[in-house]
Amino acid sequence: MPAVNSPSAPSHQRLGLPLLVLATAQLVISLDYNIVYVALPSIGSALGFSGQDLQWVVSAYVVTTGGFLLLGGRATDLLGRRRVFVVAALLYAVSSLVGGLSESAGVLVAVRAVQGIGGSLLFPAALSLINTLYEEGPSRNRALAAWGAAGAGGLCFGSLLGGLLVDAFGWPAVFLVNVPLAGAIALAGTFLFPADGPRPRQRDFDLPGALTATAGITLLVFVLIHAPEAGWTSRGVLICAALSVISLSLFVLVEIRSHAPLTPGHLFRHRSLLGAMALTALFSATFSSLPYFLTLYFQTVHGYSAMATGAAFLVPALVVAAGTKVGEKAVAALGVRTMLLGGMAIGAVGALLLALAFSADGSYARLLPGIVLLSLGQGATWTGMWIAAATGIPAQDQGIASGLASTTLQVGSAVGLAVLVAVAGAGGHDLTAADLLDGIRAAVYVITAGICLGAVALLPFRRQADV
Repeated sequence: MPAVNSPSAPSHQRLGLPLLVLATAQLVISLDYNIVYVALPSIGSALGFSGQDLQWVVSAYVVTTGGFLLLGGRATDLLGRRRVFVVAALLYAVSSLVGGLSESAGVLVAVRAVQGIGGSLLFPAALSLINTLYEEGPSRNRALAAWGAAGAGGLCFGSLLGGLLVDAFGWPAVFLVNVPLAGAIALAGTFLFPADGPRPRQRDFDLPGALTATAGITLLVFVLIHAPEAGWTSRGVLICAALSVISLSLFVLVEIRSHAPLTPGHLFRHRSLLGAMALTALFSATFSSLPYFLTLYFQTVHGYSAMATGAAFLVPALVVAAGTKVGEKAVAALGVRTMLLGGMAIGAVGALLLALAFSADGSYARLLPGIVLLSLGQGATWTGMWIAAATGIPAQDQGIASGLASTTLQVGSAVGLAVLVAVAGAGGHDLTAADLLDGIRAAVYVITAGICLGAVALLPFRRQADV
């Protein structure tokens, strides 16, 4: 059924500019996640972070993004896509401005948490707008490919841009660069996207469900990020884990009894959405974890500078962007299931070649075959899984469907990275370069196996899933 039925939706001729705004929103989200990495040493020195606390410049963003995505998705459906998009973009702009002007460690961590909340609102709002402005089929697939290419570019170019900004202007620039971008998309969204219409006077937001889900998921992501360093049996980790289980159990009970649940039960009858949720978790645990290990390989094993490391991610960025377009074309020709199988198979081969190419004295050129295949598979899989997540979902549920799939994306990332860091032993102290290299190689072998298992899991699905 076409997703664009409202007379307020823009015409076909006007869809190009709204798509540019939505792609820029995804660029902001992915840039904001990745751009701070190369600035961490400067931030730590300038604001007096301890070595242990500096990780929270990154982790505060991840924890709040993962915890609030489900709430952000439902808010998009109930409060209006355009309203949530504009508010989220403004939240990004204001928090980024405060971050760039911060003079204390506590303020900066709080800013990163607020930026994470902004991301948890902006991501499902943008995805829901794509899935309702564009009709299901080739038009939506093209839009998702462009949106995905912008996100991939942000993740990979973030390191390079961060290095340039820190060298030229200092660490505040990695926050201040978001201010004009986020402000511009808020302004553009106000004029380009269809009006949401009046809000009904009575609207059940399922506040108990929202609170228990947000608390449970936030605590879960916190545990997965904090436990590898603090210890899985430490008192704080065990308490947070117990509270997470209690909160999520209460959430299930609330949803069963609610007449207007945060997560409508009929969504879980969509096999495509359930499959996409599993796939987003696997994708982030495998494909999305690789930049962490590549950064370790470049900077620690080979001694690359921040600028050189950023430059090393240029090829993956370009190939991932191309892969999103290849994925869109392949879906039209082969169907979603077949394209996902092909994309994951190509990605697995690339990861294997990459692991085999790692060496203490190897050149960057030696890595290129693995990097190209891996990045091509990553881009194609990214496009395919979001097409699968949106297929067959009613327009009024696109926000929460996007929130569900993006929540599993964040949780999968936290779980995957925690497991892979443990496999690699990368969190240990006094590691030699040889030990680290062996650990990185072992982690990439595990990533290869994970991608292969995901492809195998797709095989039993009926051919009709390709339609």
